[in-house]
Amino acid sequence: MTAPRFVPDPVGLSAQYYAFCAAGELRFQRCDGCGAWRHPPRHRCGACGSDRWEWAASSGRGRVFSWTVTHKAFDPAFAERLPYAVLVVELDEGPRVVANLVEADPAVLRLDLPVEVVFEPLADGIALTHFRPRGGAEPG
Repeated sequence: MTAPRFVPDPVGLSAQYYAFCAAGELRFQRCDGCGAWRHPPRHRCGACGSDRWEWAASSGRGRVFSWTVTHKAFDPAFAERLPYAVLVVELDEGPRVVANLVEADPAVLRLDLPVEVVFEPLADGIALTHFRPRGGAEPG
């Protein structure tokens, strides 16, 4: 029997981010003042301080910036997934996101591995982002 997984309970700007993911869209805030992309969501731009922004669509494509592979489940909900990799992905638009690797063995990981987003619906209005190697990406 698999232990239940934690489901985020987002509020405010984070709720909007998760709702876009649940609709199959990866969107990030983009500053109307200087054009900087940002994540996680916040009310002011870290680059210029502007409070004007929009939710802009991301390509969902990026490259592995860093990762770690977990071999021991500290939460029983993840025991059946071992080993699993947690990535830092730098998206083509610039923001970096933390997400799990899916549809591939952690052994394929290398710096700059091209990846694309995959959504995992968890509950009404909530989906998690994961990444898988992009088609044609050769293992390192």
